[in-house]
Amino acid sequence: MSFTTKQKFDVLCKITRASHFEWREAFIKMFPDVNPMDAVMKYWEIVGRDTAKALLKKIDRDKLVAPQIAEMIVNSSLAMGESADMAVENDGNVRLVHSACPWFDWHKKYDALKEDQPGCDCWIQTILKDINEELNTNVSVETLSSLPSGDENCTRLFTEK
Repeated sequence: MSFTTKQKFDVLCKITRASHFEWREAFIKMFPDVNPMDAVMKYWEIVGRDTAKALLKKIDRDKLVAPQIAEMIVNSSLAMGESADMAVENDGNVRLVHSACPWFDWHKKYDALKEDQPGCDCWIQTILKDINEELNTNVSVETLSSLPSGDENCTRLFTEK
């Protein structure tokens, strides 16, 4: 049986998501008295730091940073099978919308929905914190809606001052 590159990548994305929930299960079994949310948040903080390092290599320091960050998140999301889009608004804010996200589906599957939005928020906040520190910028983000909250999508508003 032969697989296309896309099929292989799709399988690897599923393996990566499965691995996240498998390490989470191992953590819960090893440390039953510790709240798994603490480990999940630390995980996303570490992922955010690594993501910021990668994004910093691609940022054009002569342009606004918020649209660049949002665009790179969209591109990453699309590559991983998520449905994402962004728009720069008239006031310069950037609206990032995820209308479908496999992470959301996996969190439901593993009865861990309460960890979905906080983990994603932590990831993005860490990216912004590290980029702001490195570039001396002031990019912030606000989560306006989320799939885990029962909304139609996850919408985040990036502002740059």
